[in-house]
Amino acid sequence: MTNKVFMLMTFIGVPISVIGTMMHWSNIILFILYCLTIIALSSYMGRATESLAIVAGPRIGGLLNATFGNAVELIISIFSLKAGLVGVVLASLTGSVLGNLLLVAGLSFFVGGLKYKRQEFNVYDARHNSGLLMFAVMIAFVIPEVFSISMNETSTLTLSIGTSIILILLYLAALFFKLVTHRGVYQSGAPKAVHEEEVPEWGKGKAISVLLIATIAVAYISEHLVHTFEYVGETFGWSELFIGVIIVAIVGNAAEHASAVLMAFKNKMDIAVEIAIGSTLQVAMFVLPVLVLISLLFEKSMPLIFSWPELIAMVSSVLLMVVISNDGESNWFEGLTLLAAYVIMGIGFYLL
Repeated sequence: MTNKVFMLMTFIGVPISVIGTMMHWSNIILFILYCLTIIALSSYMGRATESLAIVAGPRIGGLLNATFGNAVELIISIFSLKAGLVGVVLASLTGSVLGNLLLVAGLSFFVGGLKYKRQEFNVYDARHNSGLLMFAVMIAFVIPEVFSISMNETSTLTLSIGTSIILILLYLAALFFKLVTHRGVYQSGAPKAVHEEEVPEWGKGKAISVLLIATIAVAYISEHLVHTFEYVGETFGWSELFIGVIIVAIVGNAAEHASAVLMAFKNKMDIAVEIAIGSTLQVAMFVLPVLVLISLLFEKSMPLIFSWPELIAMVSSVLLMVVISNDGESNWFEGLTLLAAYVIMGIGFYLL
């Protein structure tokens, strides 16, 4: 049913987006149209990546998921950087971290918890991811922020580039650790229910074609979406920060968010938690550092420096998630707690 809705949204949204762009429709209408179409296209990218991951095997599949998991957000961010909207990019990546740790994990725990009194996930993965989250957000993001106070622009950018390269290398090492040297070493104490042979939805050729076409369409629409931000912000009284933290982050990750909640409802909590926390790690340790390096090609470079509200919101989210997830269990109340934190931060960013 969901796939049919996304198919309808794609086949109607893409041509109408092109027509609307050429006929210079209202920026508000175009903004809504672009957002809905990108959400629909990102679902196709997710399904194509999933099919390729099954065909290619778990190791290469893990790498594919890491590469394409945040492709939509990466594309939107590159066009935002090209337009000089550094604030929107940093805000959207902040929103991604908050969205995954609080909104996605919160909804997953809450929805799954309404159906099952107590749900379990791999406690070893949870603790391993906790350490990486603490490093990525509380060290790699806080240190440049604190040190840059007494640095000039050039030194700040140099520190940002150095930190970005270290983050990317550590992320690749984490993938190698998880998928190669320690694959299967840390198994959950709970019996594994998902060892059935997985059948890909699409064959290799079709999956690659769908991924390619969807990526091109997302790139085209994202470029035009970026140009509506300023007008939409002025019309609704939204700051650049709010557009990035809430709107762009939700649009860029909508399909992924839906998958995590669905997995939790089916009691496949290992997958739901991996989507929420794994995606956060991708953003913090791969997408953001890559964007810092890509920004060097544009007129306005992007240092790894967040505003204090962004930084404190991310650090608080990481601490809350670490405390809640470290026991390898979840329930609806823990989900509600994460959602409450997301709403409080959302109100704060709206009023800034």
